[in-house]
Amino acid sequence: MSDSLYREQILEHWRTPQNFGKLVHPTHEAFENNPLCGDEIGIHLNVNNHVVGDIRFYGVGCAISMAATSMLTEIILGKKIEELKKIKKEDVFNLLGVMPSPSRVKCALLGLSTFKKALQIFEQTE
Repeated sequence: MSDSLYREQILEHWRTPQNFGKLVHPTHEAFENNPLCGDEIGIHLNVNNHVVGDIRFYGVGCAISMAATSMLTEIILGKKIEELKKIKKEDVFNLLGVMPSPSRVKCALLGLSTFKKALQIFEQTE
């Protein structure tokens, strides 16, 4: 895929993010922000039998942080916790299809960081 197609995919996820919103009764949740740019992301999970049955995210941020989190939620949904613990920053960059500039790396990884925090909360409650 060309860089322009990846950029269009990022813009599409920013305009119409997948899994955006809040769950009424999440089993686990986490919130993080990037004080350098003001991006904020919260993640709600419903985990049953160590599987993410539902996920939503909410917040405000730049196109990169919103798109990366939207894409990330799509690959998280329906997966086992053990599998999800293995998600790395390179996986997020692969989802985006382009390497963000150094000043945007933290934006791209904010959703992953928030999700990892939710996983830590899950592990503490198990």
